[in-house]
Amino acid sequence: MDQPQAEENSITSQPLPLSKKAQKRAAKAARLQEQKAERRAREKEAKKRKRRERALAGDAEPRKRRKMGGFDQTSFAAQVVIDLGFDDMMTDKEVTSLTSQLAYTYSANRRSSTPFTSLLFTSLNGRTKARLDAINDAGYKRWTNTKWWEEGYDRIWTFKSDSCDGDEDLDAHRANVVYLTADSEEELMELKEGEIYVIGGICDHNRYKNLCLDKAQTSSIRHARLPIGRYIASLTTRKVLTVNQVFEILLKWVETRDWEQAFWSVIPKRKFQGKPTNPDVSPEGEHVEEHEGQEDQEHVDEAEVIASSDSEDGEEHDQDDGFQLPTPTSAIH
Repeated sequence: MDQPQAEENSITSQPLPLSKKAQKRAAKAARLQEQKAERRAREKEAKKRKRRERALAGDAEPRKRRKMGGFDQTSFAAQVVIDLGFDDMMTDKEVTSLTSQLAYTYSANRRSSTPFTSLLFTSLNGRTKARLDAINDAGYKRWTNTKWWEEGYDRIWTFKSDSCDGDEDLDAHRANVVYLTADSEEELMELKEGEIYVIGGICDHNRYKNLCLDKAQTSSIRHARLPIGRYIASLTTRKVLTVNQVFEILLKWVETRDWEQAFWSVIPKRKFQGKPTNPDVSPEGEHVEEHEGQEDQEHVDEAEVIASSDSEDGEEHDQDDGFQLPTPTSAIH
């Protein structure tokens, strides 16, 4: 090889200098990582300090009750399923966003005064599972009142097939399942105990039209949308919400039996234009929303901290346990 060609190969093998924008991104990432470590250290020290203070005060209150906020809970005898069967349809960033939404969902139910009986996460696989396994030493396995299935949600009405008397029993179980999707023409006017509500576990920035609706129709189960347009005409942007926002709306309805108050309490204020139609109802706070593609790393860290804190003293579940089916009730057609 002659000298000019050798020099040319040497030049091309050298890494290109980062642009100013790339340098700023790298610096910000390093700064956030440093802040994350410091924040975790402060939180760990604060927990130790609180434990010492409780011990000195002779606090004999059960630990579980303290973590629940010290208030009585009245469970709503319905169950919510998060369908995670869309792993291959999301980008890596969207998978990260989704796992954060799952942590917020679990925390909301755990801290609610009217929680759902249990949360079931189905079709756990691929990058979603890998991401959850990597967070807090697979802390999700210690989340209380949750089940995690690698199988799809259709196991709800098929896993007891051996004990069923026939197709009628299977149909009865299937009739109690409602897939929530904004593309449905049916509106969900109330939640009922004994029913199972499925939320599509996907963060797709609205790329896939009718995705959850088609899945529900293929499964021959009922589907419905939240009645947002009926109660809030000022919601001018698209009615696509994150997983945790949909779940928190359901929780709020169970607490208040008021859809309008539930929507105003959960949906970010930036999605509204004008004031509430009901003067007695006003937005109570803005929840984290990552669906707009502007996810901030601190939100991801916060979700991890929430999941870690809530599952700190939990015990790992037996993932082979069956999902407790509710007593069949008459279906709404």
